[in-house]
Amino acid sequence: MPPKLIQVLSLALLGMAFPAWPQKFIPKTIQFLGDPEYSTEELLAASGLKKGETLDYAGMNACSKHLMDTGMFASLTFKFDGQDLIFQLTAADQLAPVHVDNLPIVGGPDLDGRLHKRIPLYHGKVPSEGLLLDQVRIELQTMLAAEGIKATVLATPGGDIKTHHLNSMHFSVAAPPVAVSVKDFTGASSQFQEKLSAIASEASRTPFDTESSSQSIEHGFATFYQDRGYAGVRVHAERSGDPVVDAAGIVVPYTVKIEEGRQYKVGTIHLPNDAPISPGEIDKLMVSPHGPPSGVQVRLLLAKIAEQYHAKGYLDCKITPTPQLDEANETVNYDVAIDSGPVYHLAFVKFENVSDELRVLLMKNWQMLPGDVFNESYVANYVFGAQQNDPVLRRTLANVKTTYNVMADPQTHDVNVVLKMEKRITP
Repeated sequence: MPPKLIQVLSLALLGMAFPAWPQKFIPKTIQFLGDPEYSTEELLAASGLKKGETLDYAGMNACSKHLMDTGMFASLTFKFDGQDLIFQLTAADQLAPVHVDNLPIVGGPDLDGRLHKRIPLYHGKVPSEGLLLDQVRIELQTMLAAEGIKATVLATPGGDIKTHHLNSMHFSVAAPPVAVSVKDFTGASSQFQEKLSAIASEASRTPFDTESSSQSIEHGFATFYQDRGYAGVRVHAERSGDPVVDAAGIVVPYTVKIEEGRQYKVGTIHLPNDAPISPGEIDKLMVSPHGPPSGVQVRLLLAKIAEQYHAKGYLDCKITPTPQLDEANETVNYDVAIDSGPVYHLAFVKFENVSDELRVLLMKNWQMLPGDVFNESYVANYVFGAQQNDPVLRRTLANVKTTYNVMADPQTHDVNVVLKMEKRITP
């Protein structure tokens, strides 16, 4: 339902006749009621009204319309009682927090402050449409332009597809592409220089993300060291200099500082009592004299635990290992915390790029029904299992490549699955 704007002007002056609408008046005060989040100064700035100015109906109506056009209010009424101009406001039902995806500017509180300074009603949230949404998008483009970056910024809503509930508003650079570049790294031993250069090159091929690129770069370097037993390694990635615009797009430069520490042997791994793996299984997985380094084994063990949780529908499962360094014995012990999160269930499954006959056959062999606990490993292995059980599918899918997309809703904990079949291209 579109926002409502109701105009009411009542001059109730004792012993005086009501003047005609075109007559001008000067309110003693201008008051805003009903939405305490915004100060009077912010609302005055957003509306264009000024204290002490002479108003008429047309001008006041224009200012009121300007407030409604921001998209921040569901309804607005105003009245003038002979002294005070009073606005009654109702906040919009859905305002979403801003998420800056790949803009090469500093996000967080600093960005919110800069936007609020230019857009008084911006408090970190925006509507799904309206003037304020456009103001934020244009202001972000202006900030980029001030840094010599000419780019198109898009605003994309994120939320529940079925209920149309707005959960977030994502601002991103649509063009040109934005990427990361690791300029250099310091603190690494000479024996690791070549391999770390490969990690830096790999990082330089990833798209830039305003909020997570630093952590992603740090994770890549830290994993390299942890796999080799450097459990106490410290890695810090930070932006270095201004973004560079070249023929390929926008490049955001980073530098990496490394404190290697020393190597440790893995001691004990403590898991919660309800973890889906026994101490004996842990010992069996960790004892592998001819296998990968112990640091890699720890990572593979945690990945195996995560896989078992995912198979039971815990798609948001978070596994956090905390290393406890024992300097005297040159060992590292891990205390592992597991937050399983909610259970997800299958909502629907869809097969794309197949004939009606093949779709019927695929659905006949599909065993995970809507409402069942979602098991991603079942999806990943479905085609192979179906071919083993059905001779027709074995022949039909012999030269078919299958890809799947899992779309999990963090609000409803429903999962939609789309499997797409494509003929393999033979050389």
